[in-house]
Amino acid sequence: MRLPPGAKRVHQNRAWAAFDYAFQGILYATRTQLNMRIHLVAAALAMFASLYLRLERAYVAIVVLCIALVIALELINTAIEALTDLFTVAHHPLAKIAKDAAAGAVLVVSMAAVIVAYLVFYEGLTAAGAKVSEAVAGIPRNYAFVAFVVVGVGTIFAKAFAGRHGTPLQGGAVSGHAALAFAGATIITLLAPSLVVGLLAFFLAFLVSQSRVEGGIHSPAEVAAGAAIGICLSLAIFLLIRV
Repeated sequence: MRLPPGAKRVHQNRAWAAFDYAFQGILYATRTQLNMRIHLVAAALAMFASLYLRLERAYVAIVVLCIALVIALELINTAIEALTDLFTVAHHPLAKIAKDAAAGAVLVVSMAAVIVAYLVFYEGLTAAGAKVSEAVAGIPRNYAFVAFVVVGVGTIFAKAFAGRHGTPLQGGAVSGHAALAFAGATIITLLAPSLVVGLLAFFLAFLVSQSRVEGGIHSPAEVAAGAAIGICLSLAIFLLIRV
């Protein structure tokens, strides 16, 4: 059965709102929870290490899965703490148990992630010298993926601490669309065989950023901040893996 145009738009708006609420939860945890910030930094470092050591895609997938589990459990832990504080006025032993058990779940998964990291990176670390010297003239296949992850983490930090107006997907002190668009343009420019291709990529990134300004979602300064994050982080990763 085909939905009428109005009902379809409502459905799309609800789906977009669901993503927006989810990102609000991520930004709240990033602002208020030190452990969440540590997990995000560790995630970015782990992804860069997988790129620098030229790990196979299967190992990279395992690293991504561990990162997702740790961050997801940290979000659940934050939610449990918030609900416990909401329903408990005074200090209660059961409230303490709920918070301690949730924190324990995060600890267990984090320890497992550390063990997995050791097993995954051990081979890469022992053979790092040979792998890096052989591939120093080339760029790993995972470069673009890792760059986008790191830019995404950097944007989350910027949105969490640079300002609180707007929502995670609509507004905010930094334009995530501009950050990702200019990160992609930088990656294309670094890897493309033609300067014209790079210029077209940056032109498209500019159009994406301009649309955010014309739509009243971001100011020019917020778009410029996002563009700077995308360009700087993508270029920094490129230069680091070429060392």
